[in-house]
Amino acid sequence: MTREVKLLEPSMYQAWDEYVNQHSDGTFYHLSGWQAVIDRAFSHPCYFAYVIDGGAISAILPLVHVNSRLFGNALVSTPFCMQGGILADTATDHQLLVNFAKSHAHRLEVEYIEFRNQVSLDPCSEMTVPEEDSHVLFGCQLAANDSDILASIKKKQRAVIRQSLTNDLRYEIENHVDNVYQIYSLSVRNLGTPVFSKQLFKQLLAIFPEQCEILTVYHQDIAVSSVMSFYYKGTVLPHFGGGTLEARGLKSNDYMYYQLMCHSAKRDCHTFDFGRSKIDSGAYYYKKHWGMTPTIVSNHYYLHRAQHTPSLNVTNPKYALAINVWKKLPLSLSQIIGPKLSKYLG
Repeated sequence: MTREVKLLEPSMYQAWDEYVNQHSDGTFYHLSGWQAVIDRAFSHPCYFAYVIDGGAISAILPLVHVNSRLFGNALVSTPFCMQGGILADTATDHQLLVNFAKSHAHRLEVEYIEFRNQVSLDPCSEMTVPEEDSHVLFGCQLAANDSDILASIKKKQRAVIRQSLTNDLRYEIENHVDNVYQIYSLSVRNLGTPVFSKQLFKQLLAIFPEQCEILTVYHQDIAVSSVMSFYYKGTVLPHFGGGTLEARGLKSNDYMYYQLMCHSAKRDCHTFDFGRSKIDSGAYYYKKHWGMTPTIVSNHYYLHRAQHTPSLNVTNPKYALAINVWKKLPLSLSQIIGPKLSKYLG
């Protein structure tokens, strides 16, 4: 039987996820549920493709078309996620999906295709990477108990956590998105970044009920920090997190991530994935302060109409004015306008 590229339909969700689960490079961000999440929360066209060989899946590519006059026209694997790209059994399967993505790039007249690979793609002259490595991945192994987890953290950060433990803080695992969305909205508004829609948070919780969890920190019954995390293959991935204005003084974000580590270890997790951060950003230095060693990661691009790899990030000088204005918006207004912009900034 010859190999064939097909688009993902609900009847193949289970087979797709089984392939991701068994593939050594398969991540939470490759799972089929993201097709429904992106469709329902953003209405972007999804082209989740797979190679079928002898009746079995031998490669997958979650691909999404993100098109905006303001921010550009691109195919991305996978937007709103830290990772993505092609998973394949063989170089032949891999090339089939590269060709599939290229054909859609030409048909849709996109500027580029972005593959958010954690691992390098197979050598291919058609692909390029940014001239400078701009992002790193932070993470660490989790010890088996609370005291050993604390001992594994860098000394200065460990002292901050110990201080937080004296600040009358407690945490709860919640099954609604109200607190995490409100706190995350405040945090990103203060950074000058448009917030995602509340619908995204609701869809993640609904579509990944066993793998998505919200931990909220309270001080005197007031929510001060909150994080939505994903669980996959023994790894916890805090994805959307933030704190109120009171969080810094209470050290509640530090408390939150430490308690998430401890809670995750009790859920039999062995790895804490602190995610991607842009080099020299505030998040980069915060995570480095925990003592985690950064690992360079580079997205891969196929440039169709574009001449250079894109630079859609807050350090781009052309966005400086907009960021400063955004920081001054009332929170309620930022929650109305933000999702109309952020859906193109995945």
